[in-house]
Amino acid sequence: MGLPAVIVLGVDDEAGAPIWVHVETRSEGADCASCGHRPWVKQRSQVELVDLACFGRPARLVWHKHRWECVNNACKACTWTGRADRIAFSRMAMTDRAGRWATEQVGRRGRTVNEIAVELGCDWHPINDTVIAYGPALVDDPDRIGTVTALGLDETLFARVGLWRTQRRSTSIVDVRAGQLLDVVEGRSSVAPCKWLAEQGPVWCDRIKFGTLDLSGPYRKVSTRCCPRPSRLPIRSMS
Repeated sequence: MGLPAVIVLGVDDEAGAPIWVHVETRSEGADCASCGHRPWVKQRSQVELVDLACFGRPARLVWHKHRWECVNNACKACTWTGRADRIAFSRMAMTDRAGRWATEQVGRRGRTVNEIAVELGCDWHPINDTVIAYGPALVDDPDRIGTVTALGLDETLFARVGLWRTQRRSTSIVDVRAGQLLDVVEGRSSVAPCKWLAEQGPVWCDRIKFGTLDLSGPYRKVSTRCCPRPSRLPIRSMS
C-alpha cells in the first residue's frame, strides 16, 4: 500500500470484478479531545473507495474506519470517527493517491474524465468531483504560470445553452512562446482579460514585451489598456 500505518486485512478477487482490498489503520485512537481519557473502538464502518488499477484490473479500497467512543460516561464527546487523510479525504469517493493521479491525467496529460473513469472501472462523477476538488490548488499555484513574455488572446465558442442554443463564447489566454494555456475567461470582450491581467499585477504585466493577439477591437483594447508600450507590438492573428 505504501502506507506504513495501514494493515491489509484481506483481498477479494473474483473473475470479472474489481479487486477489493480491505484495510484498516494501525494507529490507536488519540485521547478524547473533551476529557483526555483513552477511547475504545465502538464499531468499524466500511467505506468503499476507487483506487488505482491493480495488475491491470480496476481496484477498490475498502477502508474499515474506526468509530471511537470515550470510556468516560460523563464526557460530552460521546463518539467520533477516525481520519486518515493519507488514505482519503473526508467525503471523497477516491483514495488520495488515485485522486492525485486522475487530476494529473486530466490536467497535464489532457485525457478526458470519461477515459479515466473507464480505466478505473468507475462512474464519471467520482473522477470529475475529485478533479474539481484537487484542481484549484494547482491552478492557483503561482509557479504554474511562471514568466510570460508573449501573451496571446483568442475567442472560442464555449457552449450552446438554453432552448434556443444561444452561443456562449470564452477567451483563451495563452503563453505564446511556451504554448501553454494560462486561463480561460468568460466572454470575448476586453473586460475579463483586463481583469485577469490586473490580478497578475503590474510587475508580471511589465515582463510582456509584445502581444500576439486576435485583430478584433476588444483584444486591441486589452493591449492598449494593460500593455500600452509600443514595444509590445506588432500584433498579429493567432489563427
